[in-house]
Amino acid sequence: MRTTLLVYLHGFRSSPNSTKAVMTGEAVRALSTPDNVYEWHCPQLLASPNESIDMVVKHIDQSKADRIVIIGSSLGGFYANYLAEKYQCKGIALNPAVYAARELEPHVGMMTACDSEEPFDFRAEYIDELRALQVNKITNPDRYFLIAAKGDELLDWKEMADFYPGAKQLILQGSDHSIADYADHLPAVIDFIQH
Repeated sequence: MRTTLLVYLHGFRSSPNSTKAVMTGEAVRALSTPDNVYEWHCPQLLASPNESIDMVVKHIDQSKADRIVIIGSSLGGFYANYLAEKYQCKGIALNPAVYAARELEPHVGMMTACDSEEPFDFRAEYIDELRALQVNKITNPDRYFLIAAKGDELLDWKEMADFYPGAKQLILQGSDHSIADYADHLPAVIDFIQH
């Protein structure tokens, strides 16, 4: 029996209930067979980048999986880069915040979660934590798959494309930061996970 641990990391102010996370989770769980098991892990990330990474690393280290695949959206894509390098595993980045410290610096202060209006304090020291997690260059492009939308209203798709030279890239002509047409691209994600 072969086990694949699939870790999905949501974006800033998002949650495991995001449309992409739910859709991906359903598709991944449907792949499992008695001989080839897919273990799904999509935690609620914390405001602190260090605490979020520690929590995910602990789960991965306790897993008995034969292989790991990390998927991350936006800030989760930034975390996915760090973890894919740490574990030398596949990383799938969906409109990733490749330079998260710079992107999130203007958002220091009290924030609310998108789907729950739950308040949380995004502190200045979290920007330093993000800087410490920054991957400057990916080591093996074959392990990465980028989906970037030219219509992303928050992040620059060109910067994303430049960050993953030689990697598999799907550049969407329009779409938006949340990848509203994600269902159309999910088969490509599943294909990359399986092969």
